[in-house]
Amino acid sequence: MANIEFEIKEHLGVLSENNKGWTKELTLTSWNNRQPSFDIRSWDPDYQKMSKGLTFTQEELVALRDLLNEMEL
Repeated sequence: MANIEFEIKEHLGVLSENNKGWTKELTLTSWNNRQPSFDIRSWDPDYQKMSKGLTFTQEELVALRDLLNEMEL
């Protein structure tokens, strides 16, 4: 398995936390020294392990926001 490098540039918010201390977060993260993207995934308390997640460009995140704002919850 390839080594994945990452750097969390900014913690934007915690969506939830499970009973083992993992937090599902929205972050601005650089993967393999690329341009940072918005990222939603779960992280262990030490930010050494992570789950699979979703990455978004700024345009995609704005589109997601707009879709969520249109929903009747």
